[in-house]
Amino acid sequence: MSSSGAGRRGNILSGLAVAVGCVLFLGGFAWGAAVYVPYTVPTSSMAPTVASGDRVLAERISGDEVRRGDVVVFEDAAWGDLPMVKRVVAVGGDTVRCCDAQGRLTVDEVPVAEPYVTESQRAAQESFPATTVPEGMIFLLGDHRGDSVDSRSHLAESGGGAIPRDAVRSRVDATAWPLGGAGMLERPDGFAALPGGISEPGPLRPLLLAVIAGAALILSGAAYGPVSGYARARRARGTHNGVTHRRKGNEP
Repeated sequence: MSSSGAGRRGNILSGLAVAVGCVLFLGGFAWGAAVYVPYTVPTSSMAPTVASGDRVLAERISGDEVRRGDVVVFEDAAWGDLPMVKRVVAVGGDTVRCCDAQGRLTVDEVPVAEPYVTESQRAAQESFPATTVPEGMIFLLGDHRGDSVDSRSHLAESGGGAIPRDAVRSRVDATAWPLGGAGMLERPDGFAALPGGISEPGPLRPLLLAVIAGAALILSGAAYGPVSGYARARRARGTHNGVTHRRKGNEP
């Protein structure tokens, strides 16, 4: 194949790489904007999972998608009608209580492993009697059990401290800022054996892969022209020097 033919094919492939890269890159951002909403956590009630001032990415979900163990953003008039972040520990029909002899939360008398609650916070948490969550409602606690205003603070109200499922706006999938603490929030296995199990991770990982792959394709496609031009120039200089040397060698 001639160099001009190879060059044309290279230009076509580089243009295709840029086009596909733009689709992945821009599509990934558009997908992310449609699925996720950023939120700044205002208090330390969910520490150490998320700290006060952390910037999180929360997946937009409906109330019927909520599962035990989810960290959710919700609004409820009885709680101040402001966006708040707590962890769902029980759903409609569950009987939740704190604590058993080992200081563990129980759901339907089944102890739940909660590795996100530190030993000091486990010792400082406020106990509450067995409470049955009404259907269509969810019971929420902060991970920082010694310093969290949550369902325990509303036990005397209608619903026994629970809030309606449709008060949930989104589910926290990852911490985005600060960078040192950025990462996905793991789903807690302690609730996996209960009916309904735990929720699946959101689409954040494939979304990020699409954006990264798109950026790589755009850069590689855009770099083809300058790189191939530089290579052609070097070949041309090499050919020119070779001809010059041969001519000098033929001189008497």
